[in-house]
Amino acid sequence: MIKKIYFATTNQNKFREAEKIFSFHGLKLEHLKLKTIEIQSESLEEIALNSLNQVLSKCRLPVFVEDSGLFIKALNGFPGPYSSYVFKTVGFEGILRLMKGVKDRNAYFLSVVAFGSPNHKPKIFVGRVYGRIALKAKGLNGFGFDPIFQPGNLKKTFGEMEVKEKNRYSHRAKAIKKLVGWLKKGKYFNSKL
Repeated sequence: MIKKIYFATTNQNKFREAEKIFSFHGLKLEHLKLKTIEIQSESLEEIALNSLNQVLSKCRLPVFVEDSGLFIKALNGFPGPYSSYVFKTVGFEGILRLMKGVKDRNAYFLSVVAFGSPNHKPKIFVGRVYGRIALKAKGLNGFGFDPIFQPGNLKKTFGEMEVKEKNRYSHRAKAIKKLVGWLKKGKYFNSKL
């Protein structure tokens, strides 16, 4: 029975968060530092599946990829699936400027995990966390938009949380926990490879 899964990502922070969840459940997660070309799409699911197919064309391993986005209600869901590009170009400071004077600060993070292997059709797992955009950046932890996102009714941003605490609330943790639950139910490990 195989108990090792690979996470294809160039983001060390994402791997660290996922590895803590896998480890807690007694599963081994290996980091596969493989860069994919991210397609432009309105659908995170389409982006994740495309990335997974690129990875599976290069290696024959049980592997998953993850893509996520920040959807801000007052900005009509922007930056959404373009979050990575927006973060690289204007950062969270740019989002805070766009939100200056905006009262409705509701937002959510969405994560899509796509798992596949040479002998299994891709399987999708989705995680979402609702919250709001903070008035200013807070915290030095996390990455991306973490310092400006407050999950649920919490006063803390993801940027103020250590990995263990963030994993209690985050969109990515929810999606990865669904993957782990599916793996542990034997849907993958008990099947023949």
